[in-house]
Amino acid sequence: MSAALEATGLGVRYRRAWALRECSLSVPAGRVAALVGPNGAGKTTLMHAAVGLLRPARGEVRVPGQVAFVAQDKPLYEGFTVAEMLTFGRRMNAQWDGHAATDRLGRLGVPLGRKVGGLSGGQRAQVAITLALARRPDLLVLDEPLANLDPLARHDVMRTIMAEVAERELTVLLSSHVVSDLEETCDWLIVLNGGRLQVSGDIEDLLAGHLVLTGPVELAEATAARAPVVDATRSGRQISLLVRGAPALDPRWQVRRAGLEELVMGYLRSPESAALPGLAEVGA
Repeated sequence: MSAALEATGLGVRYRRAWALRECSLSVPAGRVAALVGPNGAGKTTLMHAAVGLLRPARGEVRVPGQVAFVAQDKPLYEGFTVAEMLTFGRRMNAQWDGHAATDRLGRLGVPLGRKVGGLSGGQRAQVAITLALARRPDLLVLDEPLANLDPLARHDVMRTIMAEVAERELTVLLSSHVVSDLEETCDWLIVLNGGRLQVSGDIEDLLAGHLVLTGPVELAEATAARAPVVDATRSGRQISLLVRGAPALDPRWQVRRAGLEELVMGYLRSPESAALPGLAEVGA
């Protein structure tokens, strides 16, 4: 399967501090990829490198098709009407689908004659995304598209993005702090922490490849010798382990499949796990 975005040994440095180090990943075309990590993890840096807004100090990032980017603050001219924003977009872009943009905003109930500054947060997000989609990109990059939106607006924005994915060949890379926003829409997961890649792969494959074990503390050491332990949480004489793979287990363990939030939080709590052999290739 062709890649819509591919990074190899990517390193980005701001003065003396590395924002990204040795980041290698590939997002297949046609996927909706969730980019997850805490503040300062390197999410925005990765996006800026992907869309050409900054130059890596090491490695490279390749996007073979057209790319459109919506920044977290959704930069729009508040004094412009929505129609004037569409005209501005047409004049600034050689490739522009004005009919699709007008039709999309009409279906969403966004008034073309209203000034951007008078729109709700959800409407502003929809205008910014519509402007990006009018460029007919192969890859749509969205930095925190749901930030500062109420639950209904968050749902509406994600629903319309998924409709665009379904209608045409489009790859989406979006970042978020809220895993629950991503569970029903994203099928690819990228976890960054401290500027390093923790895990990248197909979400179903990743979930199928991890187990949550709960049992007596004394079982943990033997289990860790047979399978990589991503995270461990102890409560009294009981311990819960997030493990990668499907090792032969002591019957005293209670075993279940990991949930997406457990998977993400497990890797975020264990930055050293990125050094485990093959971790970045899980599910790739």
